[in-house]
Amino acid sequence: MARYVMVIDTRKCVGCQDCVAACQTENRVPRGWHRDWIVEESRGEFPSLRLEIRSERCNHCARPPCVHCCPTGASHVEEPGGVVLVTPQQCIGCKACLAACPYDARFIHPDGYADKCTFCAPRIAQGLAPACVAVCPTHCLHFGDVEDPLNAVSQLLKSRASHVLLPEAGTQPCIHYLT
Repeated sequence: MARYVMVIDTRKCVGCQDCVAACQTENRVPRGWHRDWIVEESRGEFPSLRLEIRSERCNHCARPPCVHCCPTGASHVEEPGGVVLVTPQQCIGCKACLAACPYDARFIHPDGYADKCTFCAPRIAQGLAPACVAVCPTHCLHFGDVEDPLNAVSQLLKSRASHVLLPEAGTQPCIHYLT
């Protein structure tokens, strides 16, 4: 069974925000809201500092707490691929999924439903990369099926050390950051 993941090379990301703009355009995200964002994190102490620039979004968790707490079933896992989606017509805007998400990756759309990254599900259904991946000028974003050993994401995860955000939350996030 396919399992979609995103692998982000933090050595290549320059924080240009092209991924954010592409997402907003592709998904008609209302002005002032976002489905992905850039984070800059400094680690270490002077003179041994390391800056990590990350493109963050919904982690499309293998164990998504946002799905399990949804009272209407609007939040669900789509197969194949394991993409976590929201059906706007079923969402009552109760915000249970916002509270359950340890990554703060959801918002209430001005039309009253929970919104978030979808990995550009309509694009991947057509065999295209998510918009953020397609526009990245440094090619730091990679998307694919981690269950396919020949896929680029599988190869990258085998070749370099990586980490996920908040592993202690037990959600098994599917966004991996190469270090």
